[in-house]
Amino acid sequence: MTEEKRFRKNDGGFTCLHCGREVPPLGYTSRNHCPFCLWSLHVDVLPGDRANPCGGLLRPVKTEPDPKKGFVIVHRCEKCGATVRCKAALRGNTPDDNDLLIRLTAGEN
Repeated sequence: MTEEKRFRKNDGGFTCLHCGREVPPLGYTSRNHCPFCLWSLHVDVLPGDRANPCGGLLRPVKTEPDPKKGFVIVHRCEKCGATVRCKAALRGNTPDDNDLLIRLTAGEN
């Protein structure tokens, strides 16, 4: 029996389906949300696998500061209602909008 990896690097660029901006690859790990509006798609079962059939838009509902990860973005799927957490991209090509991260942490969404 082979063990499934819990993370698959999938660092391609994409067009954000929420704001329409072109999002470049992050450059060091998988990018799974737009750095400009922080929205994402519900496409992963395990990080980077793109195996989730839902495909709904993930609304950023809040961010939580994490001493090891910086910020964790909490998303809620507009289609199925699932809650998904992911680490914010604070470095690399086009890091996440820091002002948006702070506003979500303060509850301004």
